[in-house]
Amino acid sequence: MQALMLAAGMGRRLGKYTEECTKCMIRVGERTLLERAVEALQLAGIQKLVMAVGWEHEKLIEYIHKNISGMEFEFVYNYDYATTNNIYSLYLAREQLMREDTLLLESDLVFDKQLLRKMAQSPEDNLVAVAKYEHWMDGTVAIISHDRIIQEFIEKKDFRFQNVNDYYKTVNIYKFSAEFSRRQYIPFLEAYITAYGKNQYYESVLKAIAHLSHAQLKAFVLDGVPWYEIDDAQDLDIADTIFAEEKDKLLRYERHFGGYWRFPELLDFCYLVNPYFPPQKMLDQMKYFYEPLLTQYPSGMSVQRLLADKLFKVDKDYLVVGNGAAELICVLGRIFHGRMALSVPAFNEYIRCFENCDIVELPASEDAFRLSKDRLIQAAKNVDILAIINPDNPSGSFLTLSELKEVLQKCREWNVRCIVDESFIDFAQKDKRYTLLSDELLEQYPNLLVIKSISKSYGVPGLRLGVLATSDKTLLAEIRRYMPIWNINSFAEYFLQIFSLYADSYEASCDEIAIQRVKLEQKLSEVTFLEVFPSQANYIMCHVKTPYRSKEIATQLLIRHNLLIKDLSEKRGFNAEQYIRIAVKDEKENIRLYEALKALE
Repeated sequence: MQALMLAAGMGRRLGKYTEECTKCMIRVGERTLLERAVEALQLAGIQKLVMAVGWEHEKLIEYIHKNISGMEFEFVYNYDYATTNNIYSLYLAREQLMREDTLLLESDLVFDKQLLRKMAQSPEDNLVAVAKYEHWMDGTVAIISHDRIIQEFIEKKDFRFQNVNDYYKTVNIYKFSAEFSRRQYIPFLEAYITAYGKNQYYESVLKAIAHLSHAQLKAFVLDGVPWYEIDDAQDLDIADTIFAEEKDKLLRYERHFGGYWRFPELLDFCYLVNPYFPPQKMLDQMKYFYEPLLTQYPSGMSVQRLLADKLFKVDKDYLVVGNGAAELICVLGRIFHGRMALSVPAFNEYIRCFENCDIVELPASEDAFRLSKDRLIQAAKNVDILAIINPDNPSGSFLTLSELKEVLQKCREWNVRCIVDESFIDFAQKDKRYTLLSDELLEQYPNLLVIKSISKSYGVPGLRLGVLATSDKTLLAEIRRYMPIWNINSFAEYFLQIFSLYADSYEASCDEIAIQRVKLEQKLSEVTFLEVFPSQANYIMCHVKTPYRSKEIATQLLIRHNLLIKDLSEKRGFNAEQYIRIAVKDEKENIRLYEALKALE
């Protein structure tokens, strides 16, 4: 058996990465796509690789001679690479394709190195590698029967989203017998080029062949096998993450700061989102209004404040709605000057954004990572601003309402502004749960600013919603001056509009998180190398004990189980001590994490 790689194209969508080389010379991690493919072919016992080359072929051939050994190469030249497509490259290699059973693959793929061996060793002669369609995929898809026969190839222009549950994405790796190539594929290929020209795709020929009853092209389904097709710079970034070396993998994921829908196998215990809200009916309602929400402008700030008033029962004149709490924190950071006290470790935006302030750090490690009412009051004596995250992030420590009122009272007496971020307070145990979003409290403490992330506790981080409340109207006017007129989109506005219909479901979801948090705390306490800190948020902080270090735990969970947790060891305020933070998800997912941790014992 031989292999045939189509590598003639210019890869224009990759921009600077292919200006002076072919796509197969791009590096993913520490190796080129070609090196990875050759390794996989050698594992499959294949010693000959035919390459259809064109763009920058001299550099490619020189690179092969200098860097790749143990593989026999044969080159087929497509000098019309700029005006033709892959159907013509394959046509030029037709003699090679007909002489021997062949693994056909494209040059822009990265995949698990065992894949080609499994396909080569399969007793089935003609195979099409496919993967169940997922939202990050693009291009030709197939429909297969219960016995894996390819029934139809569907081109991009004929794709129908309502049928995605039936689709399998073609991975662009094929196994063709020499007989299949001679009797079916090449004759159809030649006829297709004669009829439609050279600027076509070879999948179109397979589409025609699949309708023949005797074709019997079988699907080779990649179930959980990693692969990626690299068409542009973002694809390269994703592939770099999925196929990173073990020592680099955690950092590669962490630097994305979200967007994990592009990694569907990943289970995210790092970012802090309510898994029990919104309910399906609310999602269906938003989907129903998708088109007008997408195609029409959102309202301005005055309407957003009306909607926030409706949600939080706070006077609209005390409110500002933000593009997530992060936007509101950023605006405050531009406005405020002076000395600001903050318990650390903390949400990093409170350190990063307040560039005009002298940050007075209150090391939480001195209080066993618990919020201390007395320490906060002591700190407030000597600052202009006191920032409190309650429950604390990342420890989950919690000040009761009476404790917080004592702090607010002292701040008012000393004319100290007090920022209270209560983004996670709705997850507190039901008999301890409260909010400062109240006209009475805001008026009682005009020095108080309340910030609340709607993204996290309401389970809609993609909408980017947050709210700030204060009775200081002078400050509010200055904040609004920094806000764009359309700072939130129509989807976020509509969420605020309809939330009241689902308020009971939201409260029930928070109650369920509190229940699952207790269960997870109990499970984590059974892990011998973890010390669990009690939490009133939707996350749990743990001290990692010997023999492990926190980065090692996070890395092993990612590599072995596709689980992402937060390694806190390099976070400000931990002094390189070993801590992790774990989000509370639904019970099934929490058990999966617990079992993965126990497996490390």
